[in-house]
Amino acid sequence: MSVLVVGLSHRTAPVALLERVSVSGESLVKLLRDVQQDVHVAETMIVSTCNRVEIYAEVDRFHAAVTSLSRLLSTHSGVSMEQLVSHLYVHYEDRAVEHLFSVGSGLDSMVLGEGQILGQVRSALRLAQEEGTLGPALNELVQQSLRVGKRSHTETGIDRAGASLVGVGLTLAERTLGPLQGRRALVVGAGSMSALSAATLQRAGVTDIVVVNRTHDRAVRLAQTVGGRAAAFGDLAAELAEADLVISCTGATDVVITADMVTPRETFLLDLALPHDIDPAVRRLPGVTLVDLESMQEGEADAGTDDGGRAEAVTAVRGIVAEEVTAYLSAERAARVTPTVVALRSKAAQVVEAELGRLAARLPDLEGRVRDEVGQTVRRVVDKLLHEPTVRVKQLAESPAGDHYAEALRELFNLDPKVPEAVRRIETIDAGPGKNTEPSKKEAGL
Repeated sequence: MSVLVVGLSHRTAPVALLERVSVSGESLVKLLRDVQQDVHVAETMIVSTCNRVEIYAEVDRFHAAVTSLSRLLSTHSGVSMEQLVSHLYVHYEDRAVEHLFSVGSGLDSMVLGEGQILGQVRSALRLAQEEGTLGPALNELVQQSLRVGKRSHTETGIDRAGASLVGVGLTLAERTLGPLQGRRALVVGAGSMSALSAATLQRAGVTDIVVVNRTHDRAVRLAQTVGGRAAAFGDLAAELAEADLVISCTGATDVVITADMVTPRETFLLDLALPHDIDPAVRRLPGVTLVDLESMQEGEADAGTDDGGRAEAVTAVRGIVAEEVTAYLSAERAARVTPTVVALRSKAAQVVEAELGRLAARLPDLEGRVRDEVGQTVRRVVDKLLHEPTVRVKQLAESPAGDHYAEALRELFNLDPKVPEAVRRIETIDAGPGKNTEPSKKEAGL
């Protein structure tokens, strides 16, 4: 099994196409389940955000799995394969690991270094765990990507080099409206992005924050966290008429704010939803400024970050990602050879026990102390003979071609590493009476 990534993002597809492919809620769960049911997929997780849709899967066939996952994306989105294929990217094995680590570190985000992606990957992981589509291999990879992302943000200036989408939006709002202090802000929605928006507004010194959401209780809870107030969803038009700054991210499938709901006056609207929450037609209204994901993607949302600091941070994070990828792949390759090593030691132990049994049958009168000493001697000889090749094959397994050495060992000794005998028995033989019989991590290759 090998890890495969099939997806598209702001780097390869226009926002209009991302809107059509993006999945959330029950649609995301349905896609996740359908991917898991594919004959070539053992484990899967889907990262679906405002600027990327990526399927991560443990697969047994590369070409067949790529075709299957691409078709599933096409079927669920209603986008034809012809339209979709030119915007898809595919990463496999080492490249897939590198891509996920880069995503978690913020290197592949629309706004460099934005920290939201870690929460989004964590949410994708949690959903896959809840739906039972995640196994040990992909789970460990994703968990490691979260650790790599956290390390990148902790040890470098990547957070400062690229502000979050909300931070970039507020920078643009200040360019349009001037200082935000004393302005009234309206947050539409009460999800994670809306919560981040409200918190960012508060940190920016905005004290008059109104939250509107279809579920009023959630609006109340969010408003309380930032010292604002909640308004009923039915009062959205009235609240728009009073707001200077509007941030919307509801997850709705249709437009939430239409042009006839917006008063023609100096107002800044930031649409962070996918699909759009705000009708693009509001741009035609006098005094109204609308910034959405598409305009950010086209470069209209340059936050003016320091290029020198950006380059330094990117270099540092890339170094961390490269280091972590190498370490992960080495450990993963070493782990692959463990069943072979266990099978070899198990087979040797069986041979030893069989021969000692024959010896006992031929020499039934052999003194017990002598019999024990002979047994220990035979086991020591076998152990010493196996020590060098097993240690060496673990070391060689960490190289890119490491699987070949394990394969050679299996062929030479006619081993079946898929059904190794219990390591406990081997360790019991080696340990002797009264000693710890738990298999050591070193011996098991862990």
